Parts: sequence; structure tokens; C-alpha cells
Amino acid sequence: MTSASQRPDGPARTSAPSPVTRLIATDLDGTLLRDDKSVSERTVAALAAAEQAGIEVFFVTGRPARWMDVVSAHVHGHGLAICANGAAVVDLHDDGRIIEVRPLARTTALSVVRALREAAPGTSFAVEMTTGIHYEPDYPPFFQDPGATVATAEKLLREEPGTAAAPVIKLLAHHAELSPDAFLELARSVAGGYASITRSSPTALLEISGPGVSKASTLAMCCAERGISPEEVVAFGDMPNDVEMLTWAGTSYAMGNAHPDVLAAASGRTVANNEDGVAVVIERILDERARQQDTQQQDDRAQQ
Repeated sequence: MTSASQRPDGPARTSAPSPVTRLIATDLDGTLLRDDKSVSERTVAALAAAEQAGIEVFFVTGRPARWMDVVSAHVHGHGLAICANGAAVVDLHDDGRIIEVRPLARTTALSVVRALREAAPGTSFAVEMTTGIHYEPDYPPFFQDPGATVATAEKLLREEPGTAAAPVIKLLAHHAELSPDAFLELARSVAGGYASITRSSPTALLEISGPGVSKASTLAMCCAERGISPEEVVAFGDMPNDVEMLTWAGTSYAMGNAHPDVLAAASGRTVANNEDGVAVVIERILDERARQQDTQQQDDRAQQ
């Protein structure tokens, strides 16, 4: 692994040559997107330049496929995205069609619900399925979905005999009084043996996926299919749900606005999302590649 600089314009920690970047994996909220959920012109240009240079770009997010409209206009090349913290791979060229699902078993989700109800009374739940989201009456109204079913988690997760229930992508758990990190620590202690539990929200909202499902594990699977090694991946993130991905990637950057766990996990640091931290690093990668190509061409001419 090649360590990255602590600042985008700072000196490298090592003089070892950087591996060739073949894939950029970036989180969205708090990372690629500005706080107003826009993608800056500078970032759009950097993403297009990366793919023009032959570098694949993967959006890797906790968002469900139906919330990918914020970047769908900026997709080039392959157009694949990893959504729901690794539980779904979607084709953004095909209106966000889900092409692969790593589901959370309903029996497993029910075990998590029981554990959290006992350990943290007052927890409310929502269930994200391939067909949309459904939630309990006390779950906070983060948004209104007219197609949602409102019922207890136990009812939402019940499998009716003889019916083909939609796959569960993730379980969401919210607590109105616990701090976000305290809720995450508690949930992992009482239910971490059942499922993967993480968070990306500034509130006490947990995201629960099937065992072993994470941004990192699905990204690793997609890279293996393309013959891309971890050392050839540059990753960006800002919240705890990015930690595994940042640890897995050969080179990784925590945003200037990142959670302390992310700062500790990443090999380097860039500026904040509102300062186009992802674009800053991509531009530097492309500049370095151009210099290396120029040097190689000069060497080739000198040998002729």
C-alpha cells in the first residue's frame, strides 16, 4: 500500500512509486456531494476526465437505488453503482435497475429487531426492500413515501406462506435519545453477531445489512470480476459506513469533514466535500499520470 499525503498538496509519506490507479470508489453524501446535495462543475469535470483516462468510477453509497438521481446525470462509462452499503449493485444507465442483491434474511432482521427492542427501548424501525421502504408508525418522517406500508417491523418482516416476498436490502433503526456513536456501539454489542451494523447519518440512525455485507465486500467482488486489485483502487469516504472500504482500498482518503473513525482508517486526507476534496485528488492523480507518460515518451525517444 502506498501512503497518501495528509494534505492534497503536501509531500508523500514514502518515495515508493504509486501503483497505477484503475478504479476510483467514492461515497456520495458528505464526500462527492456538497452539503446542498449538488455535484460541483469541478467534480463533474474530474469524474469525466478520470473515465476518459481509462479509470473506472464507482459510486459506493448507503443510499438505495431510488435515491441515485443526484448523480445519474454524471455517469459515464460502465454506469454501475454500489448502493445500500453493498446490498445492491445497480445500473445507472438503466434507470437504476438493480442487477444484484445481497439480501438481509427476514429471520435475521427479526433477530436484530428483538435484540434492539430489549437493549434500547424506544427504537423504531424501517425496512428497505427492493420494492421500496416501509416503516413503523413511530419512525421519524425523514421523507414521505406514498407507497410505503406503515406497520410494526415484525409485521413488515413476516413471510406469508406461499408468497414470494421482496428481498430485504437493509433494516433501519432509529433512536430519539441515544447519541449516534453510542447507539452504534450498543447495537453492535447486542446484535452484531446477526448482521452488519453501521451508520452514515448524523442522527442516531443505524443501517443493518446481511452478515458480511459492506461497501468493501461488494466493491471487492466487483473489482475481482474486473481483475482489479485493492492496490489499484483509490477510495473516498467520510462516515463509519466507509471504514471497511477505506481500509480495503490500496489508497484511501478521508474527507476534511470526516468522522474520527474514518480519519483513523484512511491512508490519507483531502479537503472537505464543500471544497471538492474528491476532485482535488483526482486532478492530482491525472496530473501525475500525465507526467509519467511524458517521462516515458522522453525515455523511449532517447533510446531510439
